[in-house]
Amino acid sequence: MRPSFSLSSVVIASALTLLLAACASSQMPISPAGDDVDAAPPPPTVTSNGASEEQNQVDACDLDTIQYAIGEQFDEANVSQWQSDSNAAQVRVLRPGDMATMDHRPDRLNIHLDDQDVVNDLRCG
Repeated sequence: MRPSFSLSSVVIASALTLLLAACASSQMPISPAGDDVDAAPPPPTVTSNGASEEQNQVDACDLDTIQYAIGEQFDEANVSQWQSDSNAAQVRVLRPGDMATMDHRPDRLNIHLDDQDVVNDLRCG
């Protein structure tokens, strides 16, 4: 008895074969031993505070120099002065309910505002 194959099963089998062949050929070739190939860098070392060594080498912003801003009405015009006074590389303004990334950047000044845009907290990170 001769097995019967439908055209659709032949097309599906051919497509799967081509897909597998494409996946196999897209992998990076393995270099023979002795080639001078740059290895991937090692993963960053994380310290006990959760920051990488590279992050710890970055100067943190200085909050002591801008404590006067707490309780003031927020004004975009003041941001560059606060950034300069705190020696921050970046500034992020956060209002209630704002979403923020959880990455820790010691050189970033975070300005926390209340519902009336009054500065209620300053943090580095």
